[in-house]
Amino acid sequence: MNLVIVESPAKSKTISRYLGPDFQVLSSFGHIRDLPKKNIGIDIARDYQPSYSIPRKSNPALKAIKNTITNKKTPVKKVILATDEDREGEAIAFHLKWIIQKYAPKMKFERITFHEITRSAIKKALQKPRDIDLNLFNAQQARRVLDRLVGYNLSPLLWKKIRYGLSAGRVQSVALRLIVEREKQRQAFREEEYWTIQADLSKSDYQPQTKNPEKLQQDPKVINAELLKINQKKLQKIEIKNKKQAEKITRELEKLKYQVEKLEKNQVKRNPKPPYRTSTLQRDAANKLGFSAKQTMMIAQRLYEGIKLKKGSTGLITYMRTDSLYISSQAQKKARDIIEKKFGPKYTLETPRYFKNNIKGAQEAHEAIRPTFPQKTPESIKQYLDPAQYKLYRMIWQTFVASQMQPAVFDQAKVLINAGQYTFKAQGSLVKFDGYLKVFGPDFKIQESQLPELKEKEILNFIHAGATQHFTQPPARYTDASLIKALEENGIGRPSTYAPTLSTITTRGYVEKDLSKQYIPQEIGFLVNDLMVEHFPKIVNFKFTAQMETDLDSIAQGKKQWVKTIDEFYKPFSKELKIKSQTIEKYQKKTEKNCPECGKSLIEKWGRFGKFFACSGWPECKYTQDPKQKETDQLEKELKMKNNGVLKCEKCGAPMVVKRGKWGPFLGCSKYPDCKNIKPIENSSGVQCPLCKKGEIVEKKSRRGIFWACNNYPKCKNAMNGKPIGEKCPQCQNLLIQIDDKKIKCSNKECDFTKQTE
Repeated sequence: MNLVIVESPAKSKTISRYLGPDFQVLSSFGHIRDLPKKNIGIDIARDYQPSYSIPRKSNPALKAIKNTITNKKTPVKKVILATDEDREGEAIAFHLKWIIQKYAPKMKFERITFHEITRSAIKKALQKPRDIDLNLFNAQQARRVLDRLVGYNLSPLLWKKIRYGLSAGRVQSVALRLIVEREKQRQAFREEEYWTIQADLSKSDYQPQTKNPEKLQQDPKVINAELLKINQKKLQKIEIKNKKQAEKITRELEKLKYQVEKLEKNQVKRNPKPPYRTSTLQRDAANKLGFSAKQTMMIAQRLYEGIKLKKGSTGLITYMRTDSLYISSQAQKKARDIIEKKFGPKYTLETPRYFKNNIKGAQEAHEAIRPTFPQKTPESIKQYLDPAQYKLYRMIWQTFVASQMQPAVFDQAKVLINAGQYTFKAQGSLVKFDGYLKVFGPDFKIQESQLPELKEKEILNFIHAGATQHFTQPPARYTDASLIKALEENGIGRPSTYAPTLSTITTRGYVEKDLSKQYIPQEIGFLVNDLMVEHFPKIVNFKFTAQMETDLDSIAQGKKQWVKTIDEFYKPFSKELKIKSQTIEKYQKKTEKNCPECGKSLIEKWGRFGKFFACSGWPECKYTQDPKQKETDQLEKELKMKNNGVLKCEKCGAPMVVKRGKWGPFLGCSKYPDCKNIKPIENSSGVQCPLCKKGEIVEKKSRRGIFWACNNYPKCKNAMNGKPIGEKCPQCQNLLIQIDDKKIKCSNKECDFTKQTE
């Protein structure tokens, strides 16, 4: 018998379908050896040798593997290591071989990899086995050692100097820096007023019956032109600074003669985007579907490893951790067949389209993320997928198929119009051939506008001139999509690191996501970042961090030695660390408040649950104060009023009091620690749950941020990502929810209704 070992049970089920009775497939359930959690696990004196241990969770998987190999009734001929084809997969294969050789020293091993879990890909891989790639393994080992040396040395420093439970990391600290610096730019931003001028014009033989600007915008015979130049000088964005200037111009425009100066007509081709790589998949899933990077990767992993279809577990997409845009010739042919069959020959390409990979430090020659069987359209397998899986698969399928379709063709027209010293510009665009846009159907809304047939020197009718007020906007906060793009453009991190990095900075409390899913740095995030920037500038330097990624790539390619690379980093880092641990003072900020017990000044400190005030006379005086004590007292007063003046513990009958923890205020028994009863404080929306009709929609908090859900949980699991406003959607009659100060949308994810608040 041949024993095949993969990482996950889902993957093992899918692969088992394609192998005969001579094969048995088992799962390692992820990494089976790793650095220990309780100590650094690296012998610096012996060339940074890692001291690996076997996590307790790996014991059942290893026991099953050992029992299979040592079973004399069905002896194992060879072990085939079929873990993922990236560095992490190579490391799992290496450690599996190392452990198995302990009790089966004569066992034969083969290493196989494949981009997709299909019968043909697995058959091809079995025909071309290889040895474990030690360069690839060493690159993973170097990354692991490097991150451990940074984390295990910097994190305790942060505990001593700020508060316990903080962490720093090679990639996470750079991500935090990007978010904090963007917020500082927003804080320094000063809003400026500016105005734009529009003129509504028409051909001489047409005069509309209205001067209402909104109706004129919709009239196809009206030319909506924007002021472009004054005295042949192009207007700067904020050149017209106030209403007085704007009104002066509009009054002048009413008296002028309008003539077509220049007319340009051309055809423009728009090519499709490349198929997805990890970063672009995460970005589009965030922008179009509202998925976090972590959520996207979990769903993609499931689609890759296998979904149970009519004929059994089937891998639906290729490997999802990749920075390659390569598409195999077989996949291109499959795409062409489905395009011709579904949309017609005019949408197919004469020769396949290839995409150049321009990502800095792109590594490991995988394929792009694409459907393994393009003939399995999203609609044909929708019944087997949950809503999130269907949305992500549809997005991957559409983008891949579109990448091998004809470009879209647009007829575009641009006209320049003179009126005295003023020059206006108007544009029109119509779809001549939809090309690749056909695959997106009604999902893709194309903005079209048509200009009337015009001639140069033609005189136009003036209908109306208007001015619109604007204000400059601060740089936008980062979202999952824009932060991943910034990290990728700076060469920081790799496909496997984006999701865990963003998850870590949120879990640590350095940032929070608002209802628009933008990252807002918290006070503790500012403190940690400022300490890192001031005292460890190399660790948070974009170029330095990117160079480390390049070095890791060089190790994977066999161009650099991993021990030497680590040594070049660690020796100067450890010297700096020793100096800084002595010179950095523990964070405490003097306040103007005095201790009510001893009269000494209070200082600001950070503890497990956030900021607090403590007496500077500690340890003689142990007085502390919650900076939100007034808010806490007021909240307790309001809760008592709602409950007839009494807040009783349901377990022991003692009074309940408002306390504060990591996730904010909660109710706790006053007899703690004798009674440990706690209860969440729920901010009510005042809206009845539309699902169960019994509960009420209340505010909830989790590691991912604030959301709204039924207080009848777990009987009712209705949840939404915004506060319900008590109104129903005009399109589908579900509840409308407030997303932020400016946006209201439908709580039904399938409905696209949105509106701006006044």
